[in-house]
Amino acid sequence: MDILIVTFYSYILGSIPFGLILTKFAGLGDVRKIGSGNIGATNVLRTGNKFIAALTLLLDGLKGTFSILLTIQYFNEFTYYAAVIVFLAHIFPVWLKFRGGKGVATFIGSLLVINFYLSIVFITTWLIMLAIFRISAVSALLGYLVVTITAFIFFDQKIFLLIFFYFITSIFTHRQNITSLIKNNF
Repeated sequence: MDILIVTFYSYILGSIPFGLILTKFAGLGDVRKIGSGNIGATNVLRTGNKFIAALTLLLDGLKGTFSILLTIQYFNEFTYYAAVIVFLAHIFPVWLKFRGGKGVATFIGSLLVINFYLSIVFITTWLIMLAIFRISAVSALLGYLVVTITAFIFFDQKIFLLIFFYFITSIFTHRQNITSLIKNNF
């Protein structure tokens, strides 16, 4: 029964489309009709409203944070499971025909609670790569790669497998970006 409860609240939290809600509320239209068409903070930034993009980033991150904190408090043995569900729910929300965001902010929000050090590795790598390449997708993918390698070298197998899952899923969610980068010779 516990696993059903964790699945339910993690999925509900993860599937809240903050990017879509905030852009509509701010009078910026449907974020799914601009840029990449997804509901995440990077695409919200394409509306030109930095505040709404930052708020989307924060709220998408808090989805992960809240799901993990709730799980640790009441169902500790399902913490990694909750992290997977909240992440997948952001990417595949039922309310939006399973077309959500790429999950980066939700990943960061979850990881901040699960392993603060790995979250700092990811955020630092992402920021450095963003400063160098100026492409969010490249920054995220390199951040996932570095944090996966770090988890493999310095942490236990359980967290490595969780981080590896995120890395593989991020390749899937960024597949259009990867194809575009390859076509344009980066």
